[in-house]
Amino acid sequence: MPKLGMQPIRRRELIVAAVEAIHERGLNGVTMGDIAKRAGVSPALAHHYFGSKDELLSATMRHLLTEFALTARRRLAAAGDPRSRVDAILQASFAPEQFSPAVTSAWLAFYMQSIHDQAATRLLSIYLKRLEANLRHELRPLVGDGAAPLARGIAAMIDGLWLHAALPTLHRSPDEALGILRDYVDGRLAVARR
Repeated sequence: MPKLGMQPIRRRELIVAAVEAIHERGLNGVTMGDIAKRAGVSPALAHHYFGSKDELLSATMRHLLTEFALTARRRLAAAGDPRSRVDAILQASFAPEQFSPAVTSAWLAFYMQSIHDQAATRLLSIYLKRLEANLRHELRPLVGDGAAPLARGIAAMIDGLWLHAALPTLHRSPDEALGILRDYVDGRLAVARR
C-alpha cells in the first residue's frame, strides 16, 4: 500500500514527465505509457491518477499556469509604482523559466490542444482573461478608462512576441521580444497621457 502523501508527489512527477515527453516526442507522439516510464511508475498508476492523456495534459497546463502566476506574483511584489507593476507582468511572461525548451514545447502543445479540447480551451480562456484583468488593473492608474483596450493590446502582443521567442525559426530572443513589448507599452502610455 502506498505511503500517505505519495499521491501529490507522484502526480507532480507525472506532470514533469509529461512536459519532458511532450518536448521530446510531441503531443501526438507521446502515450501515457511513455510518460509513466519517464516518471518511473506503471502506466496503470498514471491512469489511476489522471484517467487519460487529456486529463494529464490539463493537469500539466494547470501546473504551467500556476508556475507562471507564481513568477508574476513574485515580480509584482517587488514592484512599487504602477508602471513597474505593468513591467513585472511583462517580465514574468518572458522570464527564463518560461523559455526552457521543454516548457515552450508544452505551452505550444497547450495552445494547439485548445483548438480541439474543451478543457484546454477553458484553461486558455482563464489564462487570457486573468492576464488582461491583471494588466487592466495595473494600467488603470496610468491611463484611466483607456486601460481595457490597452490591456487587450498588450496581452495580444505578449502572446505574439512569446511565440516569436519560442520558435527558434523566428530568430527572436526572449530579451529582444521583451524590449519590443516595453517600447510598445511606453509608446502607448505616452499617447494616452497627451
